[in-house]
Order: sequence, then C-alpha cells, then structure tokens
Amino acid sequence: MKIIEDALKKGAKTLSEFESKKLLAEYGIRVTNEKTVSSEDDAVKAAEEIGYPVVLKGSGAEISHKTELDLIALNIRDEGDVRKAFNKLTSNTDTNVEEVLVQQMVKGHRELVVGMTRDMQFGPCVMFGLGGIFTEILEDITFRVAPLTKNDALEMMNEIRGKKILDPFRGKPAVDRDELADLLVAVGQVGIENEEISEIDINPVKVPGGKPIAVDALVVLDK
Repeated sequence: MKIIEDALKKGAKTLSEFESKKLLAEYGIRVTNEKTVSSEDDAVKAAEEIGYPVVLKGSGAEISHKTELDLIALNIRDEGDVRKAFNKLTSNTDTNVEEVLVQQMVKGHRELVVGMTRDMQFGPCVMFGLGGIFTEILEDITFRVAPLTKNDALEMMNEIRGKKILDPFRGKPAVDRDELADLLVAVGQVGIENEEISEIDINPVKVPGGKPIAVDALVVLDK
C-alpha cells in the first residue's frame, strides 16, 4: 500500500499513529475521528471540527511510547486548553514532535487489545486480550494464526480469563461480538496482505455503546 511504501522510502521503522489508523480504516476497522496539525491555530480549528472534549497527542513516525514521554493531553474542553496543550507537546525536549494529533475523546472503562505479530514459522498471528495497563500486568491474551474465520475470532473471545468484560457491565451494553470478530479477522488480513508489516498493536480498543473502536494504534515495519 502507498502509505507503507512512502514510509519505507523515508526509512521509517513504524507508521505514525495517524498513519497506522488510516491503514486500519482501509480494512473497515473503526478508528477515532482525528486530524494532524502543525500549528496552534490549526489545532483549535481541528478541535472545533471534531467537537469537544478532545485529546492532543505528540505525533510522528518515531514516537511509539507517548504515555511514557508525557505526550498525551486528555479531556481538553476549550480553546485555551488546546493552545496550552499544543505548546506543551511541541516544546517537549525528550523527543522530536513533528506534528500534533487532535483526536476525539472516547470514554469507556473497558479496554481491549488487538494485535498482530509475524512469526517466523507460522506467519501472521492475531492476538486478542485485555488492554490498557492490564495488557502487561495480567497477560490475559490469546492467539490465532491468520487468516481467521469469524468462528476463530469468536472462540478467541471465550479463551481469555477476563471474558466477562465483554458482557453487560455497570449499566453498559455487552460488546458487539460480531463487530469485534470482524475487527480481529481484518487485522489478520492486514498481516497477510502486507508482508512489510512485522507487528500491529491496537491498544486500547474501547467499546462505547458496545461498539469497538481503535483509540491508539502502532504499525511496525520490517524492511
């Protein structure tokens, strides 16, 4: 795909978050409404178009750990806060912030993780489990070799220990398992059709109204 070709020509090892989600959207995966900007005024304009509250993130092909680098500003509710957040992100001394991502704020307590890793023996393998901070703490994940059938994807949901998180939860509806299964199948297809991709990490996947949406994503390239 052109977005991958362009990144490889630049010598990039990863796609930016914006590019990663643009690629995923090509496969029918629901992603956050977002825009990249390079000026304070454009950040305000983007926030107004997307609708408050918004999230601002430092963006660029070499930025993969935004939380650790303090490159995320959450729950921004007005123009003044957008300007403050933009200036804070672009003045970060630890890394080069090429642009700023202005993104819709997605609420929801449930966080899932979906990914793909390219195994030397089996090829692209799809991963699913509990997301957010719990990914590394609980390691509650399961794998399948791509391509996945819808039944494969549905079985994966029942294999994690925390599967009850997909049921109705604190007044929230159950996760749409059909749509989540389509997401898992699609991630496997991305891996099959793009050999230049070694890893995909979609974390978190949130489920407002029971519908899964990719809130953050990283695509790792293999030259």
